[in-house]
Amino acid sequence: MLKLMIVDDSNVIRRRIERCNNGSDMFNVVASAQNGKEAIEVFKKVQPDVITMDLTMPEMDGIECIETLMALNPDIIILVISALSDKATGIEALEKGARGFVCKPFSDEVLMASLIEVTEQDDD
Repeated sequence: MLKLMIVDDSNVIRRRIERCNNGSDMFNVVASAQNGKEAIEVFKKVQPDVITMDLTMPEMDGIECIETLMALNPDIIILVISALSDKATGIEALEKGARGFVCKPFSDEVLMASLIEVTEQDDD
């Protein structure tokens, strides 16, 4: 089972992602963080395998956080979940190391399918 960390400044979104994964035999939610700065501290403690990452957050945004996390562990799997419809920011996140992008609002099915897709990229 893969360890999943949720990074989003919205409590509602964090809970929703966690609920999607309840009962999943693939992911175990081990931590969550409200911003990039907190995410890095938590990441060092729990060493998750997969991270869902919002891009617009206070203190440290998702792009900067992705960059820092990739420097700490280049094997980390990051799925961006953002309401940003700005393609350039999404592309920047992917260039920094994120493996996928899901737009808010999202359905539970889309979220789970995307999580499975980014984790299976390693199998190729």
